[in-house]
Amino acid sequence: MDFLDWQRGRLSSRRLSVLIEHLPRDSAVNRALHGETAEWSVTDHLLAAVVDHLAAANWLFTSVHSDDPPDPPTPVPRPGDSAPEESRAEPDPPPASADLARFFGRG
Repeated sequence: MDFLDWQRGRLSSRRLSVLIEHLPRDSAVNRALHGETAEWSVTDHLLAAVVDHLAAANWLFTSVHSDDPPDPPTPVPRPGDSAPEESRAEPDPPPASADLARFFGRG
């Protein structure tokens, strides 16, 4: 396929638009338009969410059942989250073990 055919009149604008619209996710055009978010599929985003939720659940369980709660888990980095660590807002401090135990009806 020669994209100069559009300029020569052998390729319609509609056909060119359809070809560009249906380029693969990892194409140079999609990466130029959408950055690194073009490299992540819906499955990748869902898998990252599952990993984050599982880490949070394990952290909650460990926090409730230990005297010295661990540090909260770090979420899986997502495309577009490339802000420097210094500029990110500080997260809320983790709840105390007694608060977690009371929340789960153990205190």
